[in-house]
Amino acid sequence: MLDPIPAASRLITGTLFVPGGHELHWEESGVPTGMPAIWLHGGPGSGLGAGGYRSRFDPERWRVIGYDQRGCGRSTPLATSRGYDMSAVETDRHIEDIESLRELFGVEKWLVTGSSWGSTLALAYAEQHPDRVTGIVIAAVTTGARSEVEWITESVGRIFPQEWEAFAAASGRRENQRVVDAYLERLTDVDPAVRAAAARAWCTWEDVHVSLDPAATPSARYDNPEFRENFAKLVAHSWANSAFLGDHGVLDRLDRIAAIRAVLIHGRLDVSSPLVTAWELHRRWPLSELKVVESEGHGGPTMTELTREAIGSFLR
Repeated sequence: MLDPIPAASRLITGTLFVPGGHELHWEESGVPTGMPAIWLHGGPGSGLGAGGYRSRFDPERWRVIGYDQRGCGRSTPLATSRGYDMSAVETDRHIEDIESLRELFGVEKWLVTGSSWGSTLALAYAEQHPDRVTGIVIAAVTTGARSEVEWITESVGRIFPQEWEAFAAASGRRENQRVVDAYLERLTDVDPAVRAAAARAWCTWEDVHVSLDPAATPSARYDNPEFRENFAKLVAHSWANSAFLGDHGVLDRLDRIAAIRAVLIHGRLDVSSPLVTAWELHRRWPLSELKVVESEGHGGPTMTELTREAIGSFLR
C-alpha cells in the first residue's frame, strides 16, 4: 500500500475549459478534507507565479485552490494573442470563472482570499455570490474605484514628478486625454514596436509607484518582454474601465456582504494604493477588521505573516 502524499507537498494541477475558448490553469493543494479556500492573484495579469501564495495556508487544514486568471500565466490564450477579445477579461467573466471552479471542485462555500487586484476581485465576487463565501481575507486592498485609477496614473505624480513626466510623455497622449486611456491605445496598437515601448514604460512606472518601503526592489518579472506586454495590456484595460465596476468600484454594493466577516491587511507605506482605500472600506463594513503594517508598502513579509494568521483565524 502506498503512503499518502504529505499535505505540505500535495499539489494537483489541471485545466478548466470555459466559454470563449479559454483554458484556465488551476492548482489544488493542502488536504481534500480541509476547509476550502481560493486565492486570487494580483495584476490583473500577474498570474500565480511559483506558488508562494500557498505559504499563507496551513497545508494540513486547508484545501486551497489557485488559478491563473484569463489571459495570463499558464492559462490560454494570453491577452497578447492575435485577435484577442478583451471583453473576455471583464470582471464579470472572472467572477463566472471563479464560480465554475467552485462547481468543478464541488465546494459549497469557501474562504475568499487575495492581494492587490485580487482583493478587488474577491470583493466583487463576494458581492455577487455572498452565499458562497465563508469569509474574506485580503491584503494590499484595492476597490476598483475610478479615483484609485486617477491617483495611480495621474495624481501620485506629485510624489514622483520626474518619473511621472517620463511616464506621461511615453503615453503619447492627446490634449485632455487621460494617461491610462492613451496607454491602452498604444498597448493595443497594430505596430509591435509601439506596443513594446508602451509596455516597457508602463512597467517602469509600476516599479516607481508600488511602494515607499525602502526595502522594495524592482520586479524581475518585468525583464521578460512577453510578460511586460501582456501584464500592461491587462492592467491598462482594467484601469481604463474602473475594473468594470462603476465609478466607486465595490463600495456601492457593500450591503451585499455586510454579514460576512473580513480581515483587511494594508501597508502604511503603500503609495500606489494609499491606506485611505482600506480605511474607507473598513469604515463602511462593521464586520471587517483592519490591520495596518507600519513598515511595509504594497506587500512584504509582515503582511504575508498577518495574512497567514488571519486565514488561520477562520478555522476556529
